[in-house]
Amino acid sequence: MARGRRRRGGEEESETDERWLLTYADMITLLMALFMVLFSISSVNTSKFEGLQHSLQEAFSGKVMTGGKSIMEAGGASDVVTPSSAPPLSNLQPYVAGATPKPSPKPSSKQTATEAAAAKAAEQDQFRKLKQKLDSAAAAKGLSSKIKTTITDEGLVIRLLTDDLLFDSGAATVRPDSLPLLKQVARLLATQSGHQLIVSGNTDSQPIASGQFPDNLALSTDRAASIVRTFTADGIPQERMTAAGRGASHPIAPNTTAGGRSLNRRVEILVPRVVPATDAAASSSAGPGPTIPSIKPDFSKTP
Repeated sequence: MARGRRRRGGEEESETDERWLLTYADMITLLMALFMVLFSISSVNTSKFEGLQHSLQEAFSGKVMTGGKSIMEAGGASDVVTPSSAPPLSNLQPYVAGATPKPSPKPSSKQTATEAAAAKAAEQDQFRKLKQKLDSAAAAKGLSSKIKTTITDEGLVIRLLTDDLLFDSGAATVRPDSLPLLKQVARLLATQSGHQLIVSGNTDSQPIASGQFPDNLALSTDRAASIVRTFTADGIPQERMTAAGRGASHPIAPNTTAGGRSLNRRVEILVPRVVPATDAAASSSAGPGPTIPSIKPDFSKTP
């Protein structure tokens, strides 16, 4: 509705109530700009999209990208070598029908027997030399009657009588005066690093009177363990040695006499064979003194 307004000079000016048109026009302008922005975002540049798709296909196709001259400027070869289309030669020979592959040469039975005989002879010679050195050391100390060595089917056996040499009666502690002898024996045995050592303790059949050990088996086991510990202190690795107690189960003399019981109270050190010996080799090298039976340690009582 139009209303009048008086001017200066007495004239009236008409005034209309239409200010809302200005706000409406601003809103229409903003909506138009919004729709234009949305349209520009939704439109896709086909050429750029195809270029991106082509680049991604080349990148993931495994083709080698062409490079510039930077490698050549950094010291690379100036001659470009074109790789051959043929695959490289393989070390594997292709299978040909009817062709028989050549088997790898195997040693003949004669050659194997010869090598085994040579190994037996070499080991037998080592045992002979070691036996001679041990016998010489015992003779130099005047102990030839208490230290005996014998080469058997099992290997080299070293027998040491314990009376007045290694242990006191009913004890398992090594006597101090025997340590130099054991040190010399350990030095000789250390030269045979490829052989294990089995130390076994033996007693007579008389019941033990000491309260420290319940029976002869316990005494013999502790005596074998004491020799192993002494050899370990003298430089022989402990993993090379096994201690076994046999009590009075393997006598070498009758226990009815004092002399027989003295022979049965002993410690035996076996250097086992690596290569089995023939009967001829073992029988030809029998040493002096009574025959020592085959040693079969009782591992159930290993300390």
